Amino acid sequence: MLNHIKAWENEYKKSIWKGHYSLEMLDETAPKKGWLLDAGCGSGKYSLPLKMRGFDVVGMDVSLKALRMLEESSKSRDADIDILAGNIFQLPFTDGSFDIVWCYGVLQHLLAKERESAIGEFRRVLIDGGLLFMEVFGKDDMRYGGVEVEPDTFSRVNGIVYHYFDKDEIEGQLNDFFCRIIETRKEKRFKGKLYMRHMISAIAKKI
Repeated sequence: MLNHIKAWENEYKKSIWKGHYSLEMLDETAPKKGWLLDAGCGSGKYSLPLKMRGFDVVGMDVSLKALRMLEESSKSRDADIDILAGNIFQLPFTDGSFDIVWCYGVLQHLLAKERESAIGEFRRVLIDGGLLFMEVFGKDDMRYGGVEVEPDTFSRVNGIVYHYFDKDEIEGQLNDFFCRIIETRKEKRFKGKLYMRHMISAIAKKI
């Protein structure tokens, strides 16, 4: 396994917040049920609320530690979530297996060829008219920087890579989809100083 992928197993040995995040993007266009792939599900911060919404959720991640955490929390909530270990740029599913692919905060941790492969795999496993929901870091984000290993891609001490996108790159990656892209920039104050949080989200429909 590649080192920047393997690094996630060590990351999940630490204390990681497992609370739920917003599903606001889902409310606008998505169906109310169907098969959903949580690509890079981690410990289930999205898998669980998505299951509670009524979707048949498949959670996939490279970290066995994270998947064990998801398995424990899903059992405690009596939530039937299919759990699978693997890379999102090499999906073990047949064509047209999913109505929705959910990929939040994951593509930014891949290298260029892996990101390209992942988008191609998402399109392959979606049904015609299926939806891809994704969110990534933008280039204006306060976290931008580190040891550059590819353009706008940096390696951290923990071995995990961080890529920072702009709108043009997202549009290029999703040129085989009909997509809507939303950018948000919010100032955050830390120790008296203002910093920028820059996120880019997309809702992409397979055409």
